[in-house]
Amino acid sequence: MSLQKITEISRFYGANPAYILAGGGNTSFKDDKYLYVKPSGVTLAGITEEDFVKMDRSVIRDCFAKEFASAEEREDTVKRMMAFAVVNGGKRPSVEAPMHEILPFTFVVHLHPALVNGMTCANDGKAWCAKLFPEAIWVDYCDPGFFLAKQVFETCKAYKQAHGRDANVIFLQNHGVFVGGNSEEEIKSTYSSIMDKLAARCQEAGVALELAGTNADGDAVMAFAPVLRGYLAEQGKAVTVTSSAPFAIPRGPLTPDHLVYARAFGLVSSSPEKAEIDAFKAARGYLPRMVEIPDKAVFCAGAKKAAADTVLALARNGALVEQLANAFGGVHYLTDAQRSFIENWEVESYRSKVAAGNAAQLTGLVAVVTGGAQGFGYGIAKELNKLGADVVIADMNVEGARKAAAELGPGASGFAVNISDEVTVEALVREVVASYGGVDLLVANAGVVRAGSVKDFEFKDWKFVTDINYNGFFLCSKHFSRVMSRQNAATGLWTDIVQVNSKSGLVGSKNNGAYAGSKFGTIGLVQSFALELTKDKIKVNAVCPGNYLDGPLWSDPVKGLFVQYLNAGKVPGAKTVEDVRAHYEGLVPMGRGCFPADVARAIVYAVTQKYETGQAIPVTGGQVMMN
Repeated sequence: MSLQKITEISRFYGANPAYILAGGGNTSFKDDKYLYVKPSGVTLAGITEEDFVKMDRSVIRDCFAKEFASAEEREDTVKRMMAFAVVNGGKRPSVEAPMHEILPFTFVVHLHPALVNGMTCANDGKAWCAKLFPEAIWVDYCDPGFFLAKQVFETCKAYKQAHGRDANVIFLQNHGVFVGGNSEEEIKSTYSSIMDKLAARCQEAGVALELAGTNADGDAVMAFAPVLRGYLAEQGKAVTVTSSAPFAIPRGPLTPDHLVYARAFGLVSSSPEKAEIDAFKAARGYLPRMVEIPDKAVFCAGAKKAAADTVLALARNGALVEQLANAFGGVHYLTDAQRSFIENWEVESYRSKVAAGNAAQLTGLVAVVTGGAQGFGYGIAKELNKLGADVVIADMNVEGARKAAAELGPGASGFAVNISDEVTVEALVREVVASYGGVDLLVANAGVVRAGSVKDFEFKDWKFVTDINYNGFFLCSKHFSRVMSRQNAATGLWTDIVQVNSKSGLVGSKNNGAYAGSKFGTIGLVQSFALELTKDKIKVNAVCPGNYLDGPLWSDPVKGLFVQYLNAGKVPGAKTVEDVRAHYEGLVPMGRGCFPADVARAIVYAVTQKYETGQAIPVTGGQVMMN
């Protein structure tokens, strides 16, 4: 029951950005024998009862009783004892696990609200803590791990001797607050009281509780985001660059979380160029993850969209902490020695690796899939996402696009577009650049079908098919290639446009001239664009799928082609939908329809094959073969 309760408490705070920073914080529940603590690499918002690491409390307490000859011996011994304390195995406990044992309460919650860090990261934070929270403990900064736990252990012991009771609130300089309680109500009541008092102090000092905001300069975003993907590239891979309205990024190291995810310092420049970024790296030893163009925009970089968004969240949080610190005597930054310890700390390296995840084949690539809200497009988007790409689903059905992106998870986005309308295509490109910095792969999948005899086909239907299938591909290629060109000049890498064509683009299709003609014509565009765009390091290819017989176009029980063809008598002798399906499967040497995964593999081939452009790759199970 109590594990269920700490899970509920964890999720309550994990879902509130006022309390949680980059999914961080840690929580615990303890009984007489065991401590159940949040593991590294698991967010409070998504934690389950099964996630908590079960630890033997007696082993943890033994660590505090031991004496060590040196810091090295202490860290080595404690590391082994902490591993031995884990009962259920499999997960790594939070590095603050010993701290959770020190507070003798059923539940312990350690969070890093900006309001709290406004005080703990302030020059006069200790004095204000004594004034606002006289029954709490303040602990001066100490390097994380057992160094800190030992110091807190001694402080808590002295506090109990002096006051005859245990402290339930511990403020850590530059590192948030621990709150203990024997019920959910006690935890929530204590945190609410802390936040209310700190907010009142800020208001008394005339310090705003939120960052002031304006809109990002769209032209600056379009000009700088694509090239920053190259200038900030790590190990030869373009990073994702997300942009924001302008604000003053942190001017120094604030907390371990800020250091681990956003680094101690960012670059402030009116016009960031490669030479300036190279000089920053030479001076600091690392590339900036935050770049501020004053009064225009802030750019934050990460290996993937989720990582870049985390850096942005930390940058904004750091800016807010610096603002709030003005109510408590101004900002207190970590020292160079403290910063160096955290940046090189093995535990924090582990946290970063867990957050990064395993690198899949397309990890780090930004892929835009038009017409991706359903059918083939969604299937392709799903496969690319599985391979590690951050996927943008662009569709006229914007609600469907957003729903599909939510199903794919972090890093995916859904945007509106009508690819036959140049204004909305331009808007889509701007949204993609603002969110991701650029694009590595455009999958031009959106398309429509209108079938009928040439003798009575309506011109409006002909124009509709041509506008989407032919003109839409031109518009997407036009505007995305401009961004790719600037990006590639900075990264030195190649990018790809892959048009999802059809077997009807390779052979004629009876009573389907508008569709086949648009697909034949688009292969002409693919070949022509490929010849032109090689100088920009852009490859252009097409994949030509066979019929997706399991997709809604064919299988919808009311409007699907199987039903239509049965009712129209198109398949001689067919008496059921299954008969119609069997007929079309029989046209394929490999005996089945095409799947999105088949098309995705062909797309991945086109991307990973570095010496292929201007090609139309059949994915038809042998129904149509290349000449």
